[in-house]
Formats: sequence, structure tokens, C-alpha cells
Amino acid sequence: MRTMKNWLLSGLLFMMVSTVFSQGKITGTVTDGQNSLPGANVAIKGSKIGTTADFDGKFSINTSVTSGEVVISFIGYDAKTLKFRVSNGGTTDLGTIVLTNNSSELEEVVIKSGVVDIAKDRKTPVAVSTIKAAEIQEKLGTQEFPEILANTPSVYVTKQGGGFGDSRINIRGFDQRNIAVMVNGVPVNDMENSAVYWSNWAGLSDVTSAMQVQRGLGSSKLAISSVGGTINVVTRTSDMKEGGSVSSGFGNANYLKVQGSYNTGVMKNGFSASVLLSSTMGDGYVDGTKFQGQNYFIAFGYKPNDKHDFQFTFTGAPQWHNQRSFANTLTDYLKYGKNGEPNIKYSSDWGYLNGEEYAWTRNFYHKPVMSFNWDYKISENTKLSSVFYASWGRGGGTGNIGKSPFSYKTANGLVLFDEFVKFNTGQPNSVGAPLTPSTATGHVGEYVTNSTTGFTRRASINSHDWYGAVINLNQKLTDNLTLDFGIDARTYVGYHFRNINDRLGASVYFDNKDINNPNRYLYQTYSASPSINPWTDVKDQEKIEYNNNGYVKWYGAFTQLEYSNDKLSAFFQGAVSQQGFQREDTFVYLKTDPLYKTDIENILGGNVKGGVNYNINDQHNVFVNSGYYSKQPFFNAVYRNNRSVAFDTPNEKILGVEAGYGFRSSMFNAKLNLYYTAWDDRYQRSTDPSSTNRNGYYDANGVSETHSGVELEMNARPLPKLNINGMVSVGEWKYNGNATYDRFDQNNNKIGSGDLYLADVKVGDAAQMTASLGASYEVLTRVSLDANYRFQDNLYAAIEPGRFSSATNKGSLELPSYGLMDAGFSYKLIVGKNLDKSVNFRLNVNNVLDEVYISESRTNIFADDFVSGTSGATWESAGRTYKGVANGNQVFFGFGRTWNFSLRYNF
Repeated sequence: MRTMKNWLLSGLLFMMVSTVFSQGKITGTVTDGQNSLPGANVAIKGSKIGTTADFDGKFSINTSVTSGEVVISFIGYDAKTLKFRVSNGGTTDLGTIVLTNNSSELEEVVIKSGVVDIAKDRKTPVAVSTIKAAEIQEKLGTQEFPEILANTPSVYVTKQGGGFGDSRINIRGFDQRNIAVMVNGVPVNDMENSAVYWSNWAGLSDVTSAMQVQRGLGSSKLAISSVGGTINVVTRTSDMKEGGSVSSGFGNANYLKVQGSYNTGVMKNGFSASVLLSSTMGDGYVDGTKFQGQNYFIAFGYKPNDKHDFQFTFTGAPQWHNQRSFANTLTDYLKYGKNGEPNIKYSSDWGYLNGEEYAWTRNFYHKPVMSFNWDYKISENTKLSSVFYASWGRGGGTGNIGKSPFSYKTANGLVLFDEFVKFNTGQPNSVGAPLTPSTATGHVGEYVTNSTTGFTRRASINSHDWYGAVINLNQKLTDNLTLDFGIDARTYVGYHFRNINDRLGASVYFDNKDINNPNRYLYQTYSASPSINPWTDVKDQEKIEYNNNGYVKWYGAFTQLEYSNDKLSAFFQGAVSQQGFQREDTFVYLKTDPLYKTDIENILGGNVKGGVNYNINDQHNVFVNSGYYSKQPFFNAVYRNNRSVAFDTPNEKILGVEAGYGFRSSMFNAKLNLYYTAWDDRYQRSTDPSSTNRNGYYDANGVSETHSGVELEMNARPLPKLNINGMVSVGEWKYNGNATYDRFDQNNNKIGSGDLYLADVKVGDAAQMTASLGASYEVLTRVSLDANYRFQDNLYAAIEPGRFSSATNKGSLELPSYGLMDAGFSYKLIVGKNLDKSVNFRLNVNNVLDEVYISESRTNIFADDFVSGTSGATWESAGRTYKGVANGNQVFFGFGRTWNFSLRYNF
């Protein structure tokens, strides 16, 4: 018995010793290619054995198996799986494991030109969010390009009327005229009014490598309009790796998109090329908003040696789309809805002409941009980066002129275009007594329309020629100190006039607005589709109503001193610019009048800003920045009311202060920002919402605002295949004091003026509180599901100056909060003999819950206001509200549920 016990004890001891000595060890170091990744997760696949990397990124893990796979992961990086084999009691060193960043950095972006000011994580002291091409291609679908930023802190995006490319973006309460948009370091905001029309850039999403949003004053060295922030778009280039793709997508409202691209890669002779072509069309979610657009991108590169790199790009997106430009009242949406619910797709701007969809408002434009980049490495310490660019814009937008057509509707609320043709051609119709044939000499028997008679579709043309250059010299003074300085020069000519697009059956149009050529009968009509030729001459077209040219010359100089080591980075920037404005008006002034073409009005402006970032350790960093802008007024603030008398408009003054904290670990990243921006002497032009003054506007002067808030952005990877992201931002945006306003009709006639009582009124047109939470999970290999929910609150109506002419006003109208859920499904199929090609399937569903919500209001009518006059029933007591909002308000609804499916083959 004792012998048996001894054998059992000896066997157990042998097994224990054997187990101990059969254990092996796996070691390695985890980095991102430059720095260690302390806290990276290391786990043996299929077991519960795991560890984390130390401060230097090193790890050591014991294993009782002799072979298997190790999974290394870190938040914000693609996980990597490595096979291992270890002998009994031995150690296997996996060496240095480099993880690839998957979301928050731009290392994979090919363009590295010194004119592109890209913020770097834990170094550049600004609040920044970055979105790469893969996410844009996957999740954008049928949405507009700015909408990919909807889950970024302090960003509010709406589709406005809902036409193709009519979206707008607002950052920290500032509209896109005060957000700098840069494409490969080139500023693209309009040089007269700083506007950005996303329909002109409808193809940008196809060619974007990455998009970075720098909130606040940003890191750009140029003196640009980055009051709310800077959107940096970095496009693909010729020296992308060899390969290409073909794709097709379809969705609701007959949406269809096809695309093809190919890159040669850098060839042995140093040359490279890339080309992309796409076409998009659809009926539009909103009724009467058909669209069609194309996109082309061509790039050539040449890198003869390590000193020189040349890149040429040419891209454009000719498009046309019918628009819903007028915000109807809630009463109208409800009138044409069903069962007490509004018809959120209703538009009052369209109908049928000869059985085909036809709209008063149609936008058409082609704005190609050509650029030439030259990066010259003079020495190890000196680099010269230059970009020379040109843009030619051709197109405009249509509208009505003549007799007001908006009181004549079908039972469904559509425009009676066929009846207007009958009216213009002397036939019986439902509109009224038709035109009678002319008796004028030379025009006997013709049906004549003019600015007050008949129905005519005119086009307001806004074309331009734009040339510019940005040159930057980068000098490394020491190992830690770098100096940049350069110049920014631009010249711009804008051509503004109206012409006749469609006489709707009439014989001729009579115009008497040209003082130098009165009493003209005009027979020519011009297309409302974009010209493929971007250099089309517009100067000799027959013009009506007005004809003026705006000349802008911009000369700027900038410098930056930057200090950087492992812990501390700091910069100081300064920029100065001179804008020269000149106006030529051939309709209002005689050729002998000095105001026919004015002298140049030169205005000086600039900015100074600086910031410091300190990396406490590999997990924690803090930063602060501050800046001051003296921003020149827009062209239409100097030459107001489309006249050539220059106003002495002061520069706008902007002071910004910001602080931030960052945390990163293997499973969780977070960024916290606090900001304060004061804006004085603001000039603001806004659309008049009144139905009796369609296409009219307000000019407000001396507006003062403060914008402050807090932003939190987070992402986590609790499991290797699960990613969670979230954000919340809360702002306090308000006006500081009173201002004045002038009111104009669509023909620039002044029809009113007064004081604006704005003290403590909330800034409208954007949600001051936003939040989102989303997740993606790889349920099977290369099969993933994702969903995101975002919430918008503290949303106020746009300031309607006419309702703020009394000190006892109620402030801006608060709209109902709303939440939207988006979801998607992705599958990637690996194909090809060498398994180096893929077929990608993607399904997007936006607004999954089909939420009905008001995205913006042009008016400020409260539920307890009187429906009429100063007494009687209120909107609420009369039962005339929708979700607590008086139905006399003019609003736009956001889109309901939409979907799209895409198929892409990468080779």
C-alpha cells in the first residue's frame, strides 16, 4: 500500500515538474513605428493567458503550449496576429511588432507637402478630429460630404432644403463662411463672401485620402477665416500604390452612382499617374429635386531624385440639381401631409412642364481646380514647398422673374408651369388674363415678358477666374527648433449678372435696367446645365437686371516658429494680409461715371496665435492655445446693396482661447477641450424669410458674440473585435449687445432699417448641445455590423432681424430636440490568385427609426404669440402648433429613413 502511495506521489511530482519545465516564454516590443505603445494588450489566442506591454512597449508572457498565435492590440490601431513556436523551457522573441494606426492619424496619407498644415496627435496644440478615406467610402453613401462630420464634437450639419450638395456645416456655432476649407493646403472659400457651396465639390468624397477638422483657430499658417475651425481635405495623389477599383451604388429615390479609378504607382523612371471618374444621379429625397453630376480626377507625379517631388492634379465635378430653396411654413407641410402628419418632402418650387419635372430653382455649376505642387529638399535642414493653383467657376442658379407665381398652385401644391406657358402665349388659362401681342415697332405680334409681366425663368450667374500660390520655406535651426515663413498670393475676378434661361413660351424679353443700353429686346436663352468646358467665356452673354464684376487681390505673408522635443512642443504663428476690393458695374453707372469702375479699396488684416502641448507621460498630455484675428470684411460688406459706393466697414475682431487634455491607453482614448471665442464688429447677411420678399435679405452691422463650451471625444476597444466611440459637446453661444440692420428686396432696393436688440439672445442655426454613441463589431472574419446614435439639443432658430427690432423681444425660438440612429453592414471578400484583391459589400441605413424632426427654422414665432395683431388667439390656443412649435414658422425638415447599397472591387 505504501509502495502504491509512493508511486502516486512520485508520479504527481513528476507531472508538476514536467509542467513547470514545459513552460515557454514569448517576448517582444510593441510600437507604432516611431514610439512605443505602453499598455498594449498581448493575448494568446484561444486562451485566457494575456499581459500588457510596459512603459517601453516590452512584454513577456509565459505559455504552456509549444505553438499557437498571439494577438496584439491597442486602441486606435489595427490588431495584429502573429504565429509563434516555442521549445520546452525556451524563449521566443517576436522582435518589434509595429501596429498600424486605423483612425486618428494621417501617416498613411501620401501628400506630405509642407503647405498642408496637418495637426499631429500629442504634438499640435489644437482640438482635432480625423476621418480617413476608408470610413468616408464606407459610411457616406448617399449623404453629403459634410455629413460624415456629424458625429464630431461641436459640429452641426443640415441638408437645408435637401437638394443635391445643398448641405451646410456649422462648427462651434459659426457658419461655413467662417470655417476655412482647405484642399491640399489650398484655400477654397469664395474670395468675395467666403462661402463654400458643397455642390461644387460633390466629387470630393471620391478623391479624399483623409479629412481633418481642426476646431477653433487651427494650425494653418495662412491668415484664413478659421473662426470656427478649419476643414483640411487631403486628396489622393499620383504616387499611391499600384492598383485600382470599380464600384457601383444604388439607394432610395433612384439614386445611382458608378465609379472607376486606377493608379500606376511610382514607376522606375520616377513617373506616376492616377485617374478617377464617377457619375451620380437620382430623383432626390425631397420632391422635385432631381440631380445629375459627374466627377473627374487626374494626377501626374514625377520624382527624379530624393530632392525633388512634383505633383500635378486637376479635378472637377460638373453638376446640376433642382432645389427647394424656400422654407415653407409648417402649415404648408401639414396641409400637404396625411393624417395630421407633415409631408416633409414637400417643396413649393416645382411642378410639371410638358409632363417633365421642372423647378423654378435649379443650381448648375462646374468649378474645376488645377494645382501644381513642388517640394524641394534643398538640404537636410532646409525644405521649400510650393503650390500654384487655379480655379474657374462657371454656372449659377435659376429663379423666377416677372409676375409672382407662388399663389397659383395645384391641389397638391405644385407650380402651374403649363398654365404659365399658356399665359405667356395669349391662351386661356387658370392664372388670369393672358398676355396680349405687342404693338411695338419691330416687335408687332410678339409676346413680351419683363421684370414685372409674364412668367420667366432667369439665371443668376456667379462665375469666376481665380489664380493663386502658396510658398513655404522650412528651416530646421536646431534639433528642436524649426522656422517657417512664406507668402500667400491670390487674384480673383467674379462675374455677376442675370440672363434668360427659359421664356416659357414668350417670344422675347424686354429689359430696361442697363443705363448704357436701355430698352433692349432680348431673344437669347442660355442653358441651366453646366458647361464641360471650364474656360467658357461668359462676358458676351446677353444680360438682364444687373451686370457687375468683383475684383479681389490678396497678398499675404506668414511665419511660424516651432519648438519640439519628446515632452514639449510649442509654436508661435503670425500672418498679415492685404485684400484689395474693386467693383465694376456696367448697368447702374454710365461709362463716364467714376463709379463705373472704382478704385481699389485696400484693407489690412492678420492674426497672431500660439500654443503649447506637454506630454506628461505616454498616457497623458495637456495643451493650451490662444490667438487674435483682425479679419477683413467681405466684399459685399464694403460694396453693399450691389452698388459701387464703398462703406468704411471695420475689421472683425476675434479672440480665441482653448485648453485641452488627452488620455490614451491600450483600451481607451479620450480628449477633453474647453474653448472661448469672442467676436466683435461682425457683419452678417441673412436671407429674408418673408414670403412677400422672396430672395430678399438683411444686412446686420456691429454684431457681437461670444462662443464658449466644452467637448469630450472618446473611443474604446474593450474586445479585439469591438470598437466603441462617443462624444458630447455643450456650448453657450450668445449675442452680447445690440446692432443695426438694413433690409433689401431681391433687386437690392432698400425697403427698411432699424435697431437689433440682441443682448443675451442665443445664437441660432446650430444645436448647442450634441452627443453621439456608436459601436462596430466584427461578428465573423471580415463581416462587421455598426450602429450610431446622435442627439441634438438646444437648437435655436436663425435670427430673423425683423423680429428683434424691439427691446422686449422673446429671444430666439428653441426647436424640439431630436435623435437619429444610423446603422450599417460590411463584408469584405478576399479574391484573386494571390489573395491580393477584394470585393467589398456595404449597406447603410440612415435615420433607421424614421424620426421626423425640424433641422432648422428661418423664423422666430412663439406658440404664445398672437396669430394676428396684438390680441386674440395665440398659436397655441388656436391649436396651430406642431410639437409645440407655432405652425406659422418657416422650417426645413431633415430627411426620413434612407438607404444605400454599394459594391466595390479593389484590384
